[in-house]
Amino acid sequence: MSSKPEQKEIHQANGAVLPIVPVDSLTSPDQGQLVEPSDFLGPDGDGVEVVVLESRANAKGVREEDALLENGSQSNESDDTSTDRGPEPASPLKETSFSIGLQVLFPFLLAGFGTVAAGMVLDIVQHWDVFKYVTEVFILVPALLGLKGNLEMTLASRLSTAANIGQMDTPKELWRMITGNMALIQVQATVVGFLASIAAVIFGWIPDGHFSIDHAVLLCASSVATAFIASLVLGMIMIGVIIGSRKMGINPDNVATPIAASLGDLITLALLSGISWGLYKELESKAYVNPLVCAFFIALLPIWVIIAKKNAATREVLYSGWEPVIIAMAISSVGGLILDRTVSDPNFAGMAVFTPVINGVGGNLVAVQASRISTYLHMSGMPGESSETAPRKCPSPCSTFFSSDVNSRSARVLFLLVVPGHLVFLYTISSMQGGHTTLTLIFIVFYMTAALLQVLILLYIADWMVHWMWGRDLDPDNFSIPYLTALGDLIGTGLLALSFHVLWLIGDRDSDVGD
Repeated sequence: MSSKPEQKEIHQANGAVLPIVPVDSLTSPDQGQLVEPSDFLGPDGDGVEVVVLESRANAKGVREEDALLENGSQSNESDDTSTDRGPEPASPLKETSFSIGLQVLFPFLLAGFGTVAAGMVLDIVQHWDVFKYVTEVFILVPALLGLKGNLEMTLASRLSTAANIGQMDTPKELWRMITGNMALIQVQATVVGFLASIAAVIFGWIPDGHFSIDHAVLLCASSVATAFIASLVLGMIMIGVIIGSRKMGINPDNVATPIAASLGDLITLALLSGISWGLYKELESKAYVNPLVCAFFIALLPIWVIIAKKNAATREVLYSGWEPVIIAMAISSVGGLILDRTVSDPNFAGMAVFTPVINGVGGNLVAVQASRISTYLHMSGMPGESSETAPRKCPSPCSTFFSSDVNSRSARVLFLLVVPGHLVFLYTISSMQGGHTTLTLIFIVFYMTAALLQVLILLYIADWMVHWMWGRDLDPDNFSIPYLTALGDLIGTGLLALSFHVLWLIGDRDSDVGD
């Protein structure tokens, strides 16, 4: 066996590929010299094959690099295992467009059907008394659905990255990540749910100049209770999805964020509708129930803060992760104001069923892309580190959608899913006789134009935002997805409302927009 550091061999045993490299373990502890080849001779002078495992640091680099090379869709070629490789960026993800699309397709459709179910629920509950007489509940819909998306998708992105770089390989590490992150999202859900109710009261008061203390407390209790329960249930589902996907050899980045929204919109909207309806019924006879509900969930805050603070993995986010979710909540509330103003007009009541669908699909796709780019950057170092994979300049649309790198390839795949996905969802809504709109050709054209434009804008913003945050020492897993999903809510609701107004102005009476 040669003692030259450049020489590498591949040893295969039981299907495992073990690199044979000259490392520090081949030096003599006494002399500090490289061990002579004769030292590895057997008793008969025959050579003994030596398999040398890499150092812990270098092995971690290999594990990080190989984490996303799953199934048969990735190359089986061995990468350079030189001990000098440590500071160099990991090689790009070897995923084909087909493998990306195949892994994303099922959770994308599952998430889409979840948003369809949420749209059907919203189409029904918009006629309930609590939505008629406390119209500010409409403002809470995008805010709470967006909050659910922000917290659960951020959780999914954090855990996906941690799983891919080997931080959840042992039971102890896994338990620490689970407890810390679950406590963290309960803190965020309670606080931001409370702030969302305040925003709903303000946005509802500004246009009409009417304020009711009973309705304000009702909104607070409904928002906090919905945010807390939804985050608890969805967080547990999300953790199970990520652990299961790792065991099945599937990239968690491709499936975790869409599945986070598959039941998320439906569960959150059903909870909001049921809780607000129940509290509204109790408003006249038992007015003390609403303040008690608020006080109960707020009283639990110190417990979750203590748990999250003790965990090193979530301590930083507990202190610094508020800005994105609060700003995202405000952005989503503006979208909620647009929804409230639009569906309150009988001419545009049919918009309610489509709003969760277009917002959910756009948010799901951009969250997948942001999570993938973030993981790709984490493979090469830590946020703020200078890297060839993290350009600081604003990317051009051509580099975002038409370059040869893996992130551009995934952007094209995700964009191409928009039209067939929405066609399936629109057909499902029509088959279930949901909404107040007939699916005419001109309606489908306007709807698809709005959906394509929304996703196109979001994917481009994601490419810029994730790299921009990375270059400024901000972890995109914690900061980018809340902004992107909130922008998805605002852009989607705005474009959909604009489409309905244009359809009404041009007189597309065949679509029955006003029924």
